[in-house]
Amino acid sequence: MMSYAIIGFGKIGQALAHAFARRNIDVSVASRRPPETLAPQARAIGPTVVARSLEDALEADTIILAVPFGEHRAVAKALPSWQGKTIIDATNGFGEELDGLLSSAVVAKAFTGARFVKGFNHLIAAKLATDPVVEGGHRVVFLSSDDEDAIVPVAALAKQLGFAPVKLGKLNEGGALVHARGRTWGPLVFQDLFRKEQ
Repeated sequence: MMSYAIIGFGKIGQALAHAFARRNIDVSVASRRPPETLAPQARAIGPTVVARSLEDALEADTIILAVPFGEHRAVAKALPSWQGKTIIDATNGFGEELDGLLSSAVVAKAFTGARFVKGFNHLIAAKLATDPVVEGGHRVVFLSSDDEDAIVPVAALAKQLGFAPVKLGKLNEGGALVHARGRTWGPLVFQDLFRKEQ
């Protein structure tokens, strides 16, 4: 069984927690705050959402990064190696100094050894929190990674959560469409699309 954690419990982290709760999938949630401060909100979202310490949450196989972009480095320092972990980067580095790099290239560098997938970052929290199954269609989430194998389980998770995963290929190719570069958003950011059942 895959285990999941959401790091960051602001609007995006909570929206993702709602998606897990809706499908009765266990997920740990953590932030820099102690777990007891997150627990009431986690419980209110659903019984499968459990507040844990950052240290305990990082034991999960798949970790969704939902912290403000600037905080990803602090999370990355919490483990000496990320070997064997999958990081789903839901952050957006808009307006950050990125030296011309895509924000996920910066984040990927920090998580040494992890399998790295950009995903769930192009929708605003309010959209992400609502049921992705609408009138026979599924809300699209875009996924990109330089590791084709890493995308497969993340696409499976997206489907389990009720989303329609769309693979954009490598981070600096199709993936660039869902990235911020400095002060510009990629053209697919904030596009709320649906895919009908095949």
